Amino acid sequence: MTGVSTWGRSLTAAGIREPRLRDDYSQGRRLVSRFRRSSYLAARLLLPPETLPHVVAATAFMHHGDNLLDTGPKQQRIEAWASWEQRVRKALAQGAADEPLIRALLHTITAYPRLHGTVEEYLATAHTDLDFTGFTSEADYQSYVDSYSLPSFMLLATLLGPERDDDGRYRAMCRTLMAGSQRLDFVNDLAEDTAEGRPGIPSETLARFSLTPTDLTPTALTAGHEPPGLRELLAHEIETARTDLRKAQELSAQLPPLNQPLLTAFTEIELLTADTALTRGPTLLHGSARPPLLATLRILREQRRR
Repeated sequence: MTGVSTWGRSLTAAGIREPRLRDDYSQGRRLVSRFRRSSYLAARLLLPPETLPHVVAATAFMHHGDNLLDTGPKQQRIEAWASWEQRVRKALAQGAADEPLIRALLHTITAYPRLHGTVEEYLATAHTDLDFTGFTSEADYQSYVDSYSLPSFMLLATLLGPERDDDGRYRAMCRTLMAGSQRLDFVNDLAEDTAEGRPGIPSETLARFSLTPTDLTPTALTAGHEPPGLRELLAHEIETARTDLRKAQELSAQLPPLNQPLLTAFTEIELLTADTALTRGPTLLHGSARPPLLATLRILREQRRR
């Protein structure tokens, strides 16, 4: 059974039969599988076939936006994002588009009308990442989660979650998940982000541990020595992330049963990554932590059985 035939059956199960539209979704699949391969494989393994193409379309849309926001000099990023946002808004208003990623997104919105508002929210706040140069306070970090991390995640969570969220519990739990996941990402990418002038740990938090951004670069680890307070800082951030991730384990119970395994696996793999990061400690400045392969496969196998 080849990946292409499996994908083709997923498109058919989702009611996507028109050749050009199938090609549009397949272009998004190639983008996602190339840049987020592990996430794509998990989705293919754990999602119902009729849901997979729509999740891939939303992920491809989000990933393309991330690339525009993160790649190149700031003025280039500003112009690229403004052009993309304008084209997406025009497509949303007219219900038609010339670009494959946007056409696939529009079709997914017809299948999940509630996604329209989620895309509008994402477009209204994603530019926050253009101005990001680090945080002063914990409140700044929480504001970033609200304005960027959460709206991005909701592009997927809207497809996986309940049709109605009248009391806001589902969105609130999604925010808890993103607060933990984003913090873990910032710890994992600490050296790279600091080198780019945008560390993900607030300067007030650094000061509490008597550290500066200079202490977060690989050159700070010399001859087996580490800056005093660095290990404690990393443990503090990772434990804070773990606390949110553990709370977010309740999130999957709010999803339709067939969508629960993917989100459960994602949260458990994030916790595995946090465990590895805690063990790595200051050596995170030399590269990101990855969850153990065998333990990751075990989680995917258990969720597949569900």
